[in-house]
Amino acid sequence: MTDSLSALTDAGVSIWLDDLSRERLTSGSLAALVEQHHVSGVTTNPSIFAKAITAAEPYEAQVRDLAARGVDVAEALRALTTFDVRWACDVLRPVYDATDGVDGRVSIEVDPRLAHDTAATIAEARALWWAVDRPNLFIKIPAARQGLPAISACLAEGISINVTLIFSLTRYQQVMTAFLDGIEQAQQAGHELHWLGSVASFFVSRVDTEVDARLDKIGTPEAAELRGQAAIANARLAYQMYERMLAGPRWQALHAAGARPQRPLWASTSVKDPAYPDTRYVVDLVGPEVVNTMPEATLRAVAEHGDVPADSLRGSYTQAQEVLDRLAALGVDYDDVVTHLEDDGITKFDAAWDDLAGELATTLRDRRGTRQ
Repeated sequence: MTDSLSALTDAGVSIWLDDLSRERLTSGSLAALVEQHHVSGVTTNPSIFAKAITAAEPYEAQVRDLAARGVDVAEALRALTTFDVRWACDVLRPVYDATDGVDGRVSIEVDPRLAHDTAATIAEARALWWAVDRPNLFIKIPAARQGLPAISACLAEGISINVTLIFSLTRYQQVMTAFLDGIEQAQQAGHELHWLGSVASFFVSRVDTEVDARLDKIGTPEAAELRGQAAIANARLAYQMYERMLAGPRWQALHAAGARPQRPLWASTSVKDPAYPDTRYVVDLVGPEVVNTMPEATLRAVAEHGDVPADSLRGSYTQAQEVLDRLAALGVDYDDVVTHLEDDGITKFDAAWDDLAGELATTLRDRRGTRQ
C-alpha cells in the first residue's frame, strides 16, 4: 500500500498530514502515519482545530483546569492548541533530527483575525513560538499584504515560518521577496541560518472550484474543455518561479551562507469535484523539494491507487501558461479569482475561529458554574 508513497518521497516530495487532534495524538494515529506511511510533517489551521476541539471529550480535563484558573477564551484557545502542537512536534522530532531539520515540522497559525494587523501578527507569532518552544515548529502567517512585513520580521528574529493562503503568482513573488528579506536580516542579526526554515503554502483545489464555477456560467464548449485545469497550471507556474528564485543572486549568496530554501507547499489538495481523480492534486504536482500536505483520506487514496510520476512539474510551464491565457481570453479574470480566494480564505478561517471561541466561552462558563 505504501509503494506509491515511497515513489512520492523518492521523487523529492515531502508528505505532510493536514490534520491534528488530541485523539490522533493519544491514540497513536499520528505516530503510526509517521512510522508506516512516510508522513514527515503536520499542518494545522483554525478549521482543523475547530473541528477537533468541539469534539470536546479528549480536551475535557484541560478545559476543566482552564475554567478553574479563570483564563479568558483567547488564552484558553492558545493553551489547547499549543498543547497539541507541542506534542506533535515531539512525535515528529525524530524525523526532524534524521532530515537535519528539513522535515519533521509542525505548523500552528496565528489568530487569523489578526491577518490585517502587522504588529499584532508579529506579537502573536512571538507568543506562539515561545509557548510551543520546539525547534521543529512553524508559525503560519497568512500571505495577505499586511502579513508580508510580519513574515520578514519573524524570520529576522529566527522564527521559522509557514506562509499560508497563497493563491496568486503575484502574491507568491511578494512572499519570496519577504522570505529573502527576512533571511538576509537574520544573517545580519547573527542567527544560525541552517536551522531557520520556511515553506510557502500555495493553495490548489480551491482555484479549480472558483474557476470551474465561472466557466460553467460561460457555458461554451471551450469553457467546458478548460474545467479542472486552472489549479494545476497555476501551481506549476509557481514552481517555475521557485526555480527562478533559486537561480537568483540573492538566494545564491544566502545559500552559500548556509540558508535553506523556502520550499513550495501544495495545500488544499483534497479533490472537491467528484468528477476528478481523487489523487490529481498530488500526482500532477510532483517534483523535487516540494511539500504536499494532505488530509488522511487523500494520503490513503495515493497509497492505494496513486500513479506517481518521477516529475510532473518541470517541462510543463509552457502548457500551464497557455491554460491561463485561454482562461483570460474567455473572460475569466485571474486577478479577481485569486483576490476573491484570498479574502474568502481569511474570512472562513476567521469564522471558524469565532465559532470555536464562542463554543469554548460557553463551555468555560458552564464549567465555572459547576464549581460554584
